[in-house]
Amino acid sequence: MTLPVTSDGQGPHLFPRGRFAALVEWWGPRPWSQLAVILVIAALLLWFGLNLAAALQRAGITPGFSFLFRSANFQIGESTLAFQAGDTYLRAIVVGIVNTLKVALAGCVLATLLGVAIGVGGLSANPLLGGLVRVYIEVVRNTPLLLQLFFWIAVARNLPGPRQAPGGMGFYLSNRGIFVPALTSPVGWLMPLAAIAGLVLLAAVARPRLRRGGGLLWPGVVALSALILAIAGAGVDVPQLQGFNIRGGLSLSPEFAALLTALTVKFSASIAEIVRAGILSVAPGQREAARALGLNDWQILRLVVLPQALRVIVPLITSSFLDLAKDSSLAVAIGYPDLVGILNTTANTTGQAIEAVFIMAISFLVLNLSVAALMNRYNQRVALRGEAGR
Repeated sequence: MTLPVTSDGQGPHLFPRGRFAALVEWWGPRPWSQLAVILVIAALLLWFGLNLAAALQRAGITPGFSFLFRSANFQIGESTLAFQAGDTYLRAIVVGIVNTLKVALAGCVLATLLGVAIGVGGLSANPLLGGLVRVYIEVVRNTPLLLQLFFWIAVARNLPGPRQAPGGMGFYLSNRGIFVPALTSPVGWLMPLAAIAGLVLLAAVARPRLRRGGGLLWPGVVALSALILAIAGAGVDVPQLQGFNIRGGLSLSPEFAALLTALTVKFSASIAEIVRAGILSVAPGQREAARALGLNDWQILRLVVLPQALRVIVPLITSSFLDLAKDSSLAVAIGYPDLVGILNTTANTTGQAIEAVFIMAISFLVLNLSVAALMNRYNQRVALRGEAGR
């Protein structure tokens, strides 16, 4: 038998160069060793799966997801979607996903707003403000999130009762939750949304005026008045003290409030450091040139510094968002019915622990990949703008 000889100076090959040979080369060096490792891993996984199926069969547990359509004989304390004992496990899991999304999205927004404010405040020339920001960041970043969560739930549960609850203008803080005004009907939400759309349109129309250094005092007052009138026209349900309880409005449970506060405080410290580093990454000459053009400090920050700092800030904030979404699973420690808590109850009542863990992993994976995709898309836009401005 004669092996084919190639003209590449590498000597004879076992297979002639073609699609198969190109695939082998694409695998990199020692493709057959890599294939052997993959086969060994696959065999181990198969062996583990067969043993697991046999153990489940001996325990009388049938693997599969048919349990999702059985009745769940437990109640969920807090749910955005309507749920009662007797509904399916699938609906219970959907309620847990919605609860997780609610706290994760609200946490990302609030942590970003607070983190940007703290990060900018930390760069102030005022030594008192800078020192307070430094202490806040160091204390929050160097204490565990679980410990902070226990602290905030203790604070929430030790607030005064409804009759002694501090508050005003329709806002109440009590040990039964936080009560805030709410719109009375789903249709009513269209009016403030329309007003917000008007504000966005106003900002787009007024952008050339801002670039020329003009002001937006009167247009801003008109737009804000329109927004207030729209909300008033939509109808607002204001919480009121009635008897021994507060009724009306939108109520946030102590568990949700504690979890949201802990996530916001914890990740606002990280975002503040990211914002501070991003602002400091902009060359001082950029600020000096903007000041020479007559811009004030606020205009320099908004029009010159932040657009360039976003190229540094956005990728790191994306990582903070992903960590916040994953750390929301600590809600199980304080009894907030998020996805993890509901799936734990599901696993205990059905015995389908492996399926519950699989659903949990897939849900968080989809959530984090969605957040990463959105932030990466925005990061590409910011990077393109930055490159175009060079």
